[in-house]
Amino acid sequence: MLKAIIVDDEEFARSSLYFLLQENCPDIHISGIAKSVKEARTLLATHVVDLIFLDIAMPGENGFELIPDVQQSNATVIFTTAYDQYALKAIKANAIDYLLKPIDIDDLKDAVSKASKHHKLSQLDKQIRTESLKNLENDLNNQQNINKITLPASQGYRVVELDDILHIEADSNYSVFNLVNKEKITVSKVLKDFEEILPENRFLRIHKSSIVNLAHVKEYYNKNGLTVALQNGETIAVSRRRASDFYEKIKSYTIKNSDK
Repeated sequence: MLKAIIVDDEEFARSSLYFLLQENCPDIHISGIAKSVKEARTLLATHVVDLIFLDIAMPGENGFELIPDVQQSNATVIFTTAYDQYALKAIKANAIDYLLKPIDIDDLKDAVSKASKHHKLSQLDKQIRTESLKNLENDLNNQQNINKITLPASQGYRVVELDDILHIEADSNYSVFNLVNKEKITVSKVLKDFEEILPENRFLRIHKSSIVNLAHVKEYYNKNGLTVALQNGETIAVSRRRASDFYEKIKSYTIKNSDK
């Protein structure tokens, strides 16, 4: 059962859509009805909302101005409007569908079906993320034994061996994993998140924009600033404030692994 709200400034449009949903879409529960974007924000703040039937041309604020609030709530949007010139903008706003008034029953059923499938996929993705977090929490209790990391990718998730990671570089709010096979994986997390996750005896933050795998450090030298050379030939600068930490960690790592 999807919890939905209707947002439309016209009373007839609100009541007719409510009736159509009640008669034809048993999987939809109407949690609230709003006459404006302002009222819709209140509903989003006080209710669990999975789906929004959102009019576009409304006085004061139009439907597109609700999109930032919708994105925070993770709700799905189906735009409902009498004006088809908004279609392209609606698509850019990531609406699941776009219905022209007067709303056709079959079109409405199709749109609701799309929204239901989208919601199920989102819930599955949420479940996978929750399980990944639980596994991560268990691993963090014994961080030194982590040998793999699960990274979200465009088509799902990638399991990456820690030994295959050369270094990780920051790119704004993203982190780019550079692998030994020259592949790059971009993840929508900041570098600090991985600094906390990865085992500190193997990975080290040497710069505000770089984490290196100590296993792939070939040499380091101090010429116009401390620089690390990796086994693939790449060189990465070590920031001054992290230099002493680097010396300690690389010394400890080298001694530990020379005993094996």
